[in-house]
Amino acid sequence: MELAKIESVLEAYFDGETSLAEEQILREYFSGTEVAPHLEAYKNLFVGLKNAQQEVSEREVILPEVTTASNRRWWLSIAASVVIVLGGVGLQFSGNSNQLTSEEQQALTEFKKTKETLLLLSKSFNKGTGELTILGEFTIAKNKILK
Repeated sequence: MELAKIESVLEAYFDGETSLAEEQILREYFSGTEVAPHLEAYKNLFVGLKNAQQEVSEREVILPEVTTASNRRWWLSIAASVVIVLGGVGLQFSGNSNQLTSEEQQALTEFKKTKETLLLLSKSFNKGTGELTILGEFTIAKNKILK
């Protein structure tokens, strides 16, 4: 076989552009006795690949069984996704979400008034709590003096 052809096929092999027939030609060339001196470095590679191709594993391979639980989990996840999407679409297209009835407007007004009243009450309680801390300090000082 021509040395130039072997070199071009070898270059194509390392570029990943060879066919199975060309790879067989390379294996046969490098397993022979007449290998060009500048290609001797590749001989061990192709002899090793040829030997590895002949190896057979005697180890038993056990594949995991597909259980119905994993299939059920898969279907449940799809169902949950569909429910979430339908809920979001339903909320998006539900009508009259921006228009309030007169009862709802009245309730909203009363809610705002109640909120203002509770804020005022909270401020009063906070003021009273501040005065209690002063009274607590007075009690501590009085106890120190009386002992």
